[in-house]
Amino acid sequence: MDVMDRLEDMSDLRGRSVSALNRDDVLRICKDERVRFMRLQFTDLMGCIKNVEIPYSQFEKALDGQILFDGSSIEGFARIEESDMLLQPDPKTFAIFPWSTKDGRGRGRVGRLICDIMNPDSTPFAGCPRTSLKRLVERAAKLGYNMMAGPEAEFFLFTKDSQGNATTITHDSGGYFDLAPVDLGEDCRREIVNVLEVMGFEVEAAHHEVASGQHEIDFKYTDAVSTADNLSTFRFVVRKVAQDFGLHATFMPKPLAGQNGSGMHCHLSLFTGEDNVFFDSSADYELSPTALSFIGGLIHHAKAMVAITNPLVNSYKRLVPGYEAPTHITWSEKNRSPMLRVPARRGIGTRVELRMPDPACNPYIALVVMLASGLDGIDKGFDPGPPVNKNIYTMSHRERRRLKIDSLPSDLNSALNLLSKDEILKEALGDHIFDHFIAAKRTEWQEFLAEVHPWEVDRYLTTY
Repeated sequence: MDVMDRLEDMSDLRGRSVSALNRDDVLRICKDERVRFMRLQFTDLMGCIKNVEIPYSQFEKALDGQILFDGSSIEGFARIEESDMLLQPDPKTFAIFPWSTKDGRGRGRVGRLICDIMNPDSTPFAGCPRTSLKRLVERAAKLGYNMMAGPEAEFFLFTKDSQGNATTITHDSGGYFDLAPVDLGEDCRREIVNVLEVMGFEVEAAHHEVASGQHEIDFKYTDAVSTADNLSTFRFVVRKVAQDFGLHATFMPKPLAGQNGSGMHCHLSLFTGEDNVFFDSSADYELSPTALSFIGGLIHHAKAMVAITNPLVNSYKRLVPGYEAPTHITWSEKNRSPMLRVPARRGIGTRVELRMPDPACNPYIALVVMLASGLDGIDKGFDPGPPVNKNIYTMSHRERRRLKIDSLPSDLNSALNLLSKDEILKEALGDHIFDHFIAAKRTEWQEFLAEVHPWEVDRYLTTY
């Protein structure tokens, strides 16, 4: 059965209020929909999706939080002498994948539950990225705020070689908003949208991006934890559907030299109940003091935050002038050259667009540092200064200095050094995640420094 058939077949499930699902609802739906296997999904410190798959006979045990796994095998989790960890599924994250698997009695469906990681005594595990975000969201709620986030994740589709290995060869020559025949990824992109809609996403747009083989699919904003859950699911679905089309999808920020890299612009706003607290019709720019202080917090912590939102050595190959990626720390009402932009819409749609994150980040801890930075700005009343509505890319160094426009770190090591000194972000992430992340990324940086790269060979081998 193909995806479009599944759309109709699962319309009753999609009509349910997923946010209201509880343990018994999930068990009932699994029985009614013939779900034979369940993926208990979680995310490691680096943002990679992991899962433990269980058969139907273990569903009740899983939903009661009784499934153990070996945490010592997962990056940044536990030491081998304290390796046992529990998976605590969140019933609100239940979804059914629109593809089947064969079992001994025919074909059965595969379900998915996103889990929090717990210690063996059922207390929250300090190294769980999802728990870290939930903890900060609860802190914001006590202040009266609920952060909404809407990501724009870009990715590349590449061909595979005769051995099935990924290449960096694109299969189209399309550009921004192009369509077939130059956009040969159109069918794959449509199928990705179909799968996402089956799984409950409200997809708002899908289009070809600037570089050949580059695509973007946007889905509706929601609360921070749900957004992080959705991003993890989105990346999995994109890779799975691309594989079905004989392609390789990558969220690597800069896979091709001389081409635009892939970003993940994040649209952020704060709500109190149904009210967007960023909007103030009587204020300058129609932005409330809360909105301006939130922007000020993002600016203040940007140099440290970027180590989390742009976590790879390769991330900083994207953050260079000339390829539409932001390199300068300021904000604007209109132009897209600064790190932060406030889109034109006001009222309930008032928001700030953070433009430097890339889709390789761990979405949970990336949203932690965004929210923590903004809340710190509100707490301390940080002033972001006036908006810079000129094209910063064309400014001279002297003009940028006059306007006090700073720049993002130029490499991962510099960003890590700044992150290591940021006490606000350390507190938000917790010591376990903060320390393990920096240690893992310093190791990655040292491995990069020790490697001889093709550019060096091409440049120096016959010259010296």
